[in-house]
Amino acid sequence: MTKQRKISLSEAEMPESWYNIVADMPNKPLPPLHPQTQEPIGPDALAPLFPMGLMQQEVTPEKWVAIPDEVRHLYSLWRPTPLYRAYGLEKVLDTPAKIYYKYEGTSPSGSHKPNTAIAQAYYNKQEGVKRITTETGAGQWGSALSFACQHFGIECEVYMVKISYHQKPYRKLMMNTWGASVIASPSNKTQAGQKVLANDPDSPGSLGTAISEAVERAATDEHTKYALGSVLNHVLMHQTIIGQEAVLQMEKAGDLPDVVVAPFGGGSNFAGIAFPFLRYNLEEGKNIRCIASEPASCPKLTKGIFRYDFGDTIGMTPLLPMYTLGHNFVPAPIHAGGLRYHGAGVVVSQLLKDQLIEARSHQQLECFEAGIQFARAEGIIPAPEANHAIATVIAEAEQAKREGKSKIILFNLCGHGNFDMSAYEAYLSGKLTEHELTDQEIQQAISGIDTPEIA
Repeated sequence: MTKQRKISLSEAEMPESWYNIVADMPNKPLPPLHPQTQEPIGPDALAPLFPMGLMQQEVTPEKWVAIPDEVRHLYSLWRPTPLYRAYGLEKVLDTPAKIYYKYEGTSPSGSHKPNTAIAQAYYNKQEGVKRITTETGAGQWGSALSFACQHFGIECEVYMVKISYHQKPYRKLMMNTWGASVIASPSNKTQAGQKVLANDPDSPGSLGTAISEAVERAATDEHTKYALGSVLNHVLMHQTIIGQEAVLQMEKAGDLPDVVVAPFGGGSNFAGIAFPFLRYNLEEGKNIRCIASEPASCPKLTKGIFRYDFGDTIGMTPLLPMYTLGHNFVPAPIHAGGLRYHGAGVVVSQLLKDQLIEARSHQQLECFEAGIQFARAEGIIPAPEANHAIATVIAEAEQAKREGKSKIILFNLCGHGNFDMSAYEAYLSGKLTEHELTDQEIQQAISGIDTPEIA
């Protein structure tokens, strides 16, 4: 009997709606606060930055939000994405666990990010927006939005974290190829960037700083809006098409996962695959463990605190209730640039606070070792961000071996590493350094948070 390695769906089986987990949450997220008055705000307060169509999705009580036909049509360029049984990795690990992975690297930009980029560009186009600004860490989000904006005829201006701008030149070139302008952040183009450079001329940048620059540009031009690649509820919701497809594919495989794993930066990657499976826990009382994997150098979920904080460095965004290391925190320049963010999404933060999900951190060398092991067993070279999930998967599979128990593990292989080979070169040549925040550094970062506490 031939082993079923690839589980596919037809285009007709692609989900027609996004899943809004807030409708099922026992404790709803706390509201955002105005950055100056610290009073709760609604969608109207964010109108200068986002189209109203997206703001309505941000606060909708509806459980299912229909995906527009034009968005589904664009999704069909690469969706549904394949789900694979990792027989090669199982053999190498000699584990009784079954390992599956949902592969999002088949998209035009090579990651899961177009799932929301296309949706956001669509709603901006519907409201006549001429230009969109955004930030990007490793470049996956920036390249995805560049691709989406090009399709809808919208200008795209991307502020790319400076360390990644230099580490990942081909990501920049992808954005340029799709017509976007890319600026290394912090830059002299905005007051926010100038302020950071005045304090630290050699700043490697951070997602928080890049967000400040992009938000400033959008807030000062009536024809420009801002797009965020993670954190906010509408972004996380758009990504749930991943997990909904995976639910159908796991049913075809005849398995239901015991554990679902994804890398964690701001939350969209994790939410995309985990939320549709968490629905089984919330609706049917099942006990599927959902684990967010983050870097030890930026451990907001595992070592941060839950309180209101800004999403950006300068303090221009609304205050959000999140797990955070503080908006002034600048992570070490690790190669998993997409995970170098000081805070976690509001919805994910509430789920973690309520102990409905788990979090785990990994060091950089452990993650690259896991990525190399996966690449040699399965053939696909993962993005550095994806390596964090693989490190957690390997730990879970090894635990299953020690206990002699079968376990079904599913993880999100969120993108390929074909444009991240300089990171693999650094690892293979022994030049990649380890970095884990000490307890003293974490306490120093947290002690600098001057935003409102949560009762």
